Amino acid sequence: QLQLIESGGRLVQAGDSLRLSCAASGRTFSDFVMAWFRQAPGKEREFVAAITRTSQATTYADSVQDRFSISRDNGKNTMYLQMNSLKPEDTAVYTCAGSTEVSNLRGPDDYYFWGQGTRVTVSS
Repeated sequence: QLQLIESGGRLVQAGDSLRLSCAASGRTFSDFVMAWFRQAPGKEREFVAAITRTSQATTYADSVQDRFSISRDNGKNTMYLQMNSLKPEDTAVYTCAGSTEVSNLRGPDDYYFWGQGTRVTVSS
């Protein structure tokens, strides 16, 4: 089992920056492709960003491209999501997910370990 614990979510104002963290334990972190997903109130879960095992490749949702940055530190067993220029539409619960085998980096069905999420609220 890979345990994932997110942190860093809070209430911020539009235009602010925020960094989320996802701490992993229980398995070798570097074996896992990792991703961030989010779910806004009343909406379906959506892909935000993903990163490969050694940070060789990253991919982003169009809605966050150029504002968000995903990274990981395998030595610290932690993944990050740096969020800049936050907008009210970024308000959601952000959840990290991991998988050892992923055919579609953006597909939630490919990830089988999930955290509980951290809430980000962006006020206008």
